[in-house]
Amino acid sequence: MKLFENKRFLGITVATTMLAGVLAGCGNSSETTTTPSEESVVENSVVAETPAETVADTAADQLASIKEKGKIIIAMEGQWAPWTYHDESGELVGFDTEVGKEIAKRLGVEAEFVEGEWDGLFAGLDGGRYDCIINGVEITDLRKEKYDFTTPYAFIRTALVVKDDNTEITTFDDLKGKKTSNSLGSTYADMAADLGADVQNVDTLSETIDMVLSGRVDATLNAEVSFYDYLGEHPDAPIKIVALTDEASEVSIPLRKGDESASLRAAIDEAIQEMAADGTLSELSTKYFGQDITK
Repeated sequence: MKLFENKRFLGITVATTMLAGVLAGCGNSSETTTTPSEESVVENSVVAETPAETVADTAADQLASIKEKGKIIIAMEGQWAPWTYHDESGELVGFDTEVGKEIAKRLGVEAEFVEGEWDGLFAGLDGGRYDCIINGVEITDLRKEKYDFTTPYAFIRTALVVKDDNTEITTFDDLKGKKTSNSLGSTYADMAADLGADVQNVDTLSETIDMVLSGRVDATLNAEVSFYDYLGEHPDAPIKIVALTDEASEVSIPLRKGDESASLRAAIDEAIQEMAADGTLSELSTKYFGQDITK
């Protein structure tokens, strides 16, 4: 959640669910964006090439290492509106992009963004290429076994979407034996598989919807807000939401597990709490989702 995926759920610029962070971001000169020109395969996942040095130094304190370098390296997809995407001028924008910039600012460092495919983001985090992932990542029990998560900064529900003339699928249980499309390793792909669907792997929300519209799959799952954003951009798209999860998922920032990341997690938690208290998260959420999904 990319409830709408980045491989996890969503990509819509209009309504949405509860808690999500908001950080209006126009990049300033102290923030840099790295768009990969080369890619390397890591654990069967394609990830963006990163700076020569890796962030996982031998330093016992990740936060100290980040402050010494003066930058925090943040991984995101860069093509999952309204979470993280490029505007008409090519600038990297979005709710998560601004949240990342604001967190970096409060840590006293620059934000450097590296873009890559969903599953590659986690491979890069595992390999020490990134300090964290800010990309609408939902907390799950399985992910908690491998990563430490910060305080949630947004809440989203998962939506089930089908073509508007589909009458066979009206609930999540109807996905058994059907074909769906989602990003490999995303919350949505895992959920669909658990429900008995045959999951076809794609990279972006637009691709998942194209698969539904072409009839190559029967349905797709993603963040509710992402679908609303898509419909805001494509009001005539012949798709519909037929079901939503009852409870909202928590959106958080995954870090590598262990004592090395403890100080960084505490610092990011403090930044998120400050952003919630001073209204920054609510402001950013309203800017990108049309409502406050951070509460």
